[in-house]
Amino acid sequence: MREFLIKKASSSLVAVFALILLLIFIAAMKERPLQNKPYSYLALGDSYTVGEGITSKESFPYQVVNILRTKGIEFNNPKVVARTGWTTDELQAAIEDSPLHEQYDVVTLLIGVNNQYRKGHVADYAPAFESLLKQAIHFAGDNARRVIVLSIPDWSVTPFGAGTTQAEIASEIDQFNEANKHVAEKYSVHYLNITPSTRQAARDSALIAEDGLHPSGKEYSKWAKKVAAIIRSGL
Repeated sequence: MREFLIKKASSSLVAVFALILLLIFIAAMKERPLQNKPYSYLALGDSYTVGEGITSKESFPYQVVNILRTKGIEFNNPKVVARTGWTTDELQAAIEDSPLHEQYDVVTLLIGVNNQYRKGHVADYAPAFESLLKQAIHFAGDNARRVIVLSIPDWSVTPFGAGTTQAEIASEIDQFNEANKHVAEKYSVHYLNITPSTRQAARDSALIAEDGLHPSGKEYSKWAKKVAAIIRSGL
């Protein structure tokens, strides 16, 4: 009888141990990406996406990918469709001319500063931005939660902006950002307001690239951490 009880207790312990291992395995699986192949990332924009004035590795799309890789989430290098000076119309034309894949796991969109710089009107910007966002969602497999819109940085606080009507520029950028935020909320995509962060450059020159206009890698790292956090929560 005693031997029977010992064997029964032993069997129970084995069962409990097996259950614990199963729970650990399930928890580990939840931490892993849902696919074996690397994820893909499409970055749409202008100079702020290219990383004008710094190396491409310091740009926020590349920093995002590197952060995710350190977390064990494999990503291909980002596909960047962006160029310094582009407006919404020029980004639109580039998308039409680019051999883009039909679907990407993550898409970011940051565009509009050159519309503002060239004295464009918010009333014209809003529908153009909406068209680009709809395409971004399509590139994300029609999954709006895999699209991230970043607000337009405030260049008025940079050395390049010195001597300009800084208050007027800041006000115009706020108006353009109100428009892109409204569109982003309409389509239920993620919206990341990085504009307040860029305004800290008025007190910290280390946040500005050597060209005196664009963000430094240090500033982009702040964006990248937030973008990576959103991506991790969605994958």
